[in-house]
Amino acid sequence: MPPRPLLSNAEGALIHEVEAVDERGRTTTIAIPVERPLTLYLDRREIVTLMTIGAAPEALALGYLRNQRLVSAIEDIVAVQVDWEVDAAAVVTASGSAGLDSRLARRTITSGSAEGSGFGNLMQEVDAIRLPPDARLQQSTLYRIIDTIRLQPSIYKRAGSIHGCALLSAGGDLLYFVEDVGRHNAVDAIAGKMWLDGVAGGDKVFYTTGRLTSEMVMKGAQMGIPFLLSRSGTTQMGNVVARRLGMTMLARCSGRHFLLLSGEERLAMDVPDDD
Repeated sequence: MPPRPLLSNAEGALIHEVEAVDERGRTTTIAIPVERPLTLYLDRREIVTLMTIGAAPEALALGYLRNQRLVSAIEDIVAVQVDWEVDAAAVVTASGSAGLDSRLARRTITSGSAEGSGFGNLMQEVDAIRLPPDARLQQSTLYRIIDTIRLQPSIYKRAGSIHGCALLSAGGDLLYFVEDVGRHNAVDAIAGKMWLDGVAGGDKVFYTTGRLTSEMVMKGAQMGIPFLLSRSGTTQMGNVVARRLGMTMLARCSGRHFLLLSGEERLAMDVPDDD
């Protein structure tokens, strides 16, 4: 396992209570997710401001840098310090910011987020990734994963208006679960946790409550994960990219229903048809 950088443990309220009036004119108190800005600094250089619930800010900062290819190795990161008094995350590296200008210039806005990734450059990089062809996911395990997420305690169940992402083993064990106001923040936080813990993705399953756009698929590829599951669906480009990368993509995963869109060879059907 690589050495871990020095991390803060920034904590803050994740939900906020407000008064609302229902359709009958009755006043009630409801919970809504907190949303706060987090400005990310890399070696004192301002990179981006992310709107986040703040559930895993240190992991979010790391995952963002990893998925945007702004830092190539966790060993190069000395510290991540989050301070909610100034809404900032300061990341310090051992090598400094050499070459940062050229890497920042390659980014373009995509449909996935206001900051986005350089689609063409990123596609060239992820094309070189080889996902394990012998990885297998049992249909029964898929159902177990869907049930695990359904039963997982979550902010969404209390306050709504939020996305959840999870990383699970091929046997269906939950490894990480992160919620945030945007699915990109949640997947970046999981990428950061994987980076910190030295967790490889080749035998893992990624689940999201949101849609699998092209950028979400490419982030999954960067994390080396062969299985992508969504409670929602995918876009045309997300499906094209998944097929190009040889990923197993399943959409509309709910109860005992799913739609297998690519990577059919990795899914082992082992549950009798009820019909």
